[in-house]
Amino acid sequence: MRLAVATLFPELFEPFFRTGVVGRAAASGVVEASTLDIRLHGIDARGSVDDYQFGGGAGMLLRPEPLFGALRSVPWRDGARVVLMAPDGRRLDHDLARDLAREEKLIVFCGRYGGVDARFVQQAVTDEVSIGDYVVSGGELPAMVLIEAVLRWIPGVLGRMESAVSDSFATGLLDYPRYTRPAVFEGMSVPEVIVSGDHAQVENWRFEAALARTRDRRPDLLEGVSIESVRKRFLEAVRQAARTKEREDG
Repeated sequence: MRLAVATLFPELFEPFFRTGVVGRAAASGVVEASTLDIRLHGIDARGSVDDYQFGGGAGMLLRPEPLFGALRSVPWRDGARVVLMAPDGRRLDHDLARDLAREEKLIVFCGRYGGVDARFVQQAVTDEVSIGDYVVSGGELPAMVLIEAVLRWIPGVLGRMESAVSDSFATGLLDYPRYTRPAVFEGMSVPEVIVSGDHAQVENWRFEAALARTRDRRPDLLEGVSIESVRKRFLEAVRQAARTKEREDG
């Protein structure tokens, strides 16, 4: 994937592109990541990029000239998916992240101030995306959340694709509780079933635990769906993760 992030603060992305999952993706060449400094396309020698709203109202807006200038500075922009991080955009979820991961070219714009001129959105933006029902000062942190959620689905980014396949939401439920060694720690034991070696019982325990957690924390995920269909999707995802692990192990 070719990835570019347009921002007024490109320095925020320098450590991000060198660290963790995103850093490994960039270092390995799986993802070609770069930043676009919107201020370089300002309308005057001071690099001005914002102005007052027509009709009045609180908050300055990013002008169209620097936004279009930043976009047009990308030589591979044709055919790219152009995302604007915006609090009134589509909520980022598992399906959207996986959809964006299929793109070969992705350009992410970080809004600031009171938003951006609507003409840029109408003419250049393919997707407006929000990471939740709250507002932060700019689109930089939301863009980082989006980027990591997307890159996890590109083969070669994670150490194992099974991690993405079996994550929360990939199964249609929240994740089940997970345990590692020792089996007993300070008098606390892991559930006997998951160390029993009975794969069918382990799968059933994981499904019931994930279902209970989802009912408690995110009942909205279960609205309008049958438990049997949820069970089927869950087991398919878990088994796909197992098959993926087998392939990766050779």
